[in-house]
Amino acid sequence: MTPPRRYWDDIEVGEQYESPGRTVTEADIVLFAGLSGDYNVLHTDAEFMKTSIFGERIAHGLLGLAIQSGLLARAMPPYATIAFASLRWKFKAPIKIGDTVRVRARVVSKKETKPDRGVVVLQRAVLNQRDEVVQEGETDLVVERRGDA
Repeated sequence: MTPPRRYWDDIEVGEQYESPGRTVTEADIVLFAGLSGDYNVLHTDAEFMKTSIFGERIAHGLLGLAIQSGLLARAMPPYATIAFASLRWKFKAPIKIGDTVRVRARVVSKKETKPDRGVVVLQRAVLNQRDEVVQEGETDLVVERRGDA
């Protein structure tokens, strides 16, 4: 059974969510390189990366962004989302093969934009197994309002 969707009217500023963890694997990086076409040596050349400042291959920043989106979907009740409107994002540290990441999110604001919808701003932080923030930012989601609003 599909859980009920939460409308803009139901969402409260200050709500917080935390996802379970997910370990990033070599397969994730290889598959993302194939999907995105990004075969940069940072992600694909183990020998070259041994001499880099990272000491090993790292995940694509956009892979981390995609993973956090999926993790957050597992952590929060589904919104009646119409669109992902915008993103303000910082890539603060590498995600390495074997890192386990999770997401913390908080509703920081909401604003009615039309009678049938509004924007919910979520502040998000991606943390690794050492509680280091590796990515963070804000996303704006356009969320449907209740029909009786």
